[in-house]
Amino acid sequence: MRALLVEDDPDVSADVASALAANGFIVECADDGRRAWFLGDTEDYDVCILDLGLPSMDGLSVLRRWRSAERAFPILILSARGDWTEKVEGIEAGADDYLSKPFKIGELVTRTRALVRRAAGRSSPLLECGRLVLDTRRMSATLDGGPIRLSALEFRFFDYLAHQSDRAVSAGELAEHLYGASESGDTNAIEALVLRLRRKFGSDIVVTRRGFGYQIGSDDPG
Repeated sequence: MRALLVEDDPDVSADVASALAANGFIVECADDGRRAWFLGDTEDYDVCILDLGLPSMDGLSVLRRWRSAERAFPILILSARGDWTEKVEGIEAGADDYLSKPFKIGELVTRTRALVRRAAGRSSPLLECGRLVLDTRRMSATLDGGPIRLSALEFRFFDYLAHQSDRAVSAGELAEHLYGASESGDTNAIEALVLRLRRKFGSDIVVTRRGFGYQIGSDDPG
């Protein structure tokens, strides 16, 4: 999952980014409103954590611009101010959740995960996809009821596909959400990853939909 973290306090940003990365997110950071607006307007994110008190452009203005441009990724607002009127203003502007500072990192990660699940129409942290079950709380997986070991990259791969279970996902989209903009992942890397997973867990673990992309395996390999 690809997350945009918008926070101008370097210590808070570093702590949140580290926690999100440890929970399977590719995190890209911005420390001012104009940079945040540009990234959110031009890149494809699965979720955003947005501080309201930002230099150059405040968080509410960024949020309103994104929503007016029909940028629909879920947004969790952060604010040092606990004023309920600000919370209402943020929700009315299009935010999906709100967390006041100071906050517990674990709660932020849990809320962020919940936003991603809800955006995909899922309610449980257990993602069941045929033979494969992912536990996004523990970053663990089972196949046919038995535990399997997945690298961080492998877990992100299955996690993203599980959240897009109603459609095939292209190699280009997978590369963007698994590696982010700052790394060198490409479609060849995705193809190599799929081959490796098929060797480890069986050829039906990932299905290729010709002309469309990949899905977690089903009974109809198409």
